[in-house]
Amino acid sequence: MTHSRYPAPLDLDPSWAADTVAVQAGRPRREPGAPMNPVLTLSSTYVQDASLEYGREGNAGWGALEAALGSLDGGAAVTFASGLAAATAIADLVPPGGTVVLSSVTYYGVRNILERLAASGRLRFRTAPTDDTAAFLEAADGADMVWVESIANPLLAVADVPAIAAGARRRGALSVVDATFATPLRQRPLELGADIVLHSATKFIGGHSDLLLGAVVCRDAAHAGAVAAYRHDHGSIPGGLEAFLALRGLRTLAVRLDRAEASAAELARRLSSHPLVARVHYPGLPGDPQHERASRVLPHGAGAMVSFEVAGSVEQTDAFLSRLRLMTHATSLGGVESLIERRARYAGDAAIVAPTLCRMSVGIENVEDLWTDLDGALRFALG
Repeated sequence: MTHSRYPAPLDLDPSWAADTVAVQAGRPRREPGAPMNPVLTLSSTYVQDASLEYGREGNAGWGALEAALGSLDGGAAVTFASGLAAATAIADLVPPGGTVVLSSVTYYGVRNILERLAASGRLRFRTAPTDDTAAFLEAADGADMVWVESIANPLLAVADVPAIAAGARRRGALSVVDATFATPLRQRPLELGADIVLHSATKFIGGHSDLLLGAVVCRDAAHAGAVAAYRHDHGSIPGGLEAFLALRGLRTLAVRLDRAEASAAELARRLSSHPLVARVHYPGLPGDPQHERASRVLPHGAGAMVSFEVAGSVEQTDAFLSRLRLMTHATSLGGVESLIERRARYAGDAAIVAPTLCRMSVGIENVEDLWTDLDGALRFALG
């Protein structure tokens, strides 16, 4: 939401690459004495004027971050207190009694939102596999919204976003793509035909495990207005400091993601031939079942998430995780530090993943140090 008291944003050259836009978008115009960065505004109340009176209505930090994310994704961005707050606002776009088709392998937080709304009679939802595009679109018949992840959590299945978006449009349904794992630097779903993009900016966009923030980017200004109104009325606004930090994190997204992705690809390659690893999930591997699709819909890279199944028992897998010294056994992802966890410990994932599956968020540490840590812990626990 833009207000007249905010500094006018810097003009962007349409020929600039996405990594350049990530550095420059949302900055104030270059005028003598002007700051390079948006002003950090920590206030809940403003002197009355026609544009802004109360903190729920807007903040200079949100405006700058939304300008940057909107420029990167090619739509109108609205930021929220968290990724789940953003997801809840998207769900509110479904008409009362409407139907959502959700990927059968998806983040359990989003599924929980839809299950709660379904239990209250607000909407209906059903699931279908996104790795079978025809089956997913068949399930979308009569739906009001389809919801997929560009790279699914935690098995890293890749959705055929162009085909799903086109199929949803033919059926009169809105298409939502959670691009948290891909980021705007690896996929721009609106360009592929999607209507709405969801980001948990807590993850790669913020990049330092020090904030909670979500974002919705819409092709249609009316949808952006609706989710912004939901944010205002439900108080799900981001803090000024969180928006400032997320924008600062966005400035280095390209270099962080390039480094982390290169390490992820190398670790996935080595793990795929490790005698103590049963299976690796990484769409960037040439032998991965998702590789061909990833090369089409994620042409700039497959991201920095790797999942793999330890060739042993649950107890041995937990021993492996406890032996790691560099990688941290913790949830979340997308930070500069590498994190790993056994996903079946969550009830929502236990039904869809192997008991020994570990999801790894690769950070920017030296890749040889990461490999030494992984290999040594595997051999200690299973050797």
